Amino acid sequence: MQLKATILTPEQVARSLVRITHEIIEKNPDLSNLRLLGIRSRGVPMARMLAQNIRRYEGLEIPVGSLDARPFRDDLPEGAAGIEDASEIAFDLEGRDVVLVDDVLFTGRTVRAAIEAVFTRARPKTMQLAVLVDRGHRELPVRPDFVGKNIPTSRAESVSVRFEETDGAAGVFLFGP
Repeated sequence: MQLKATILTPEQVARSLVRITHEIIEKNPDLSNLRLLGIRSRGVPMARMLAQNIRRYEGLEIPVGSLDARPFRDDLPEGAAGIEDASEIAFDLEGRDVVLVDDVLFTGRTVRAAIEAVFTRARPKTMQLAVLVDRGHRELPVRPDFVGKNIPTSRAESVSVRFEETDGAAGVFLFGP
């Protein structure tokens, strides 16, 4: 696949994350009850950036965890069963307002698996979804609460999100045939 377009520059990624942060703050008046769970792998650095923004604007330290949805997926090939759960959650989710964070929302299957992964641990008060990019093509009835950018794509195209923390540079890129 070759690069077709740069969807978001580093500056646009940063602005989108600031906007999502403000939307999360507005929708969750009791920030002391808020927990962020980044869906591995690109949702984790995004969740950390959102927590940093909340600390900057509200002066509160919001716990961030890493959620591995792979063991809960229903669309992996036979033999993928038994994948070890590599989630890292050092806090209780029971009765909390949980924001699941992922870089790209596509079919909705990862989010479905992430919700199941959360429910195997606890019953949160609320669960919300924040994504940097929503590219459509849903197979399940999943809708994000917070979106950086909606991008119309074809199924043959792919979206790549890069963050400074993990990739040395930030941006969102569209690849296609």
